[in-house]
Amino acid sequence: MSDIVDARGLSCPQPVLDTLAALAAKGSGRIEVLVDTEASRENVTRAAQAKGWTVESVAEEAGAYRLAIAKA
Repeated sequence: MSDIVDARGLSCPQPVLDTLAALAAKGSGRIEVLVDTEASRENVTRAAQAKGWTVESVAEEAGAYRLAIAKA
């Protein structure tokens, strides 16, 4: 099961900061991030990629985005 960062309702840069903290704590593996704005989706994607993680998928569901982020 993936770790989940629920950043819905948070203003930037908090979704990015929460995601980066989760990535640092995890080191490798897979996490899911929930955000509710396009700006947060784009910012989290860029931040994860800058740290060497891959965004495997982005799904829109119920007015939010679910990003699956992984690193081997």
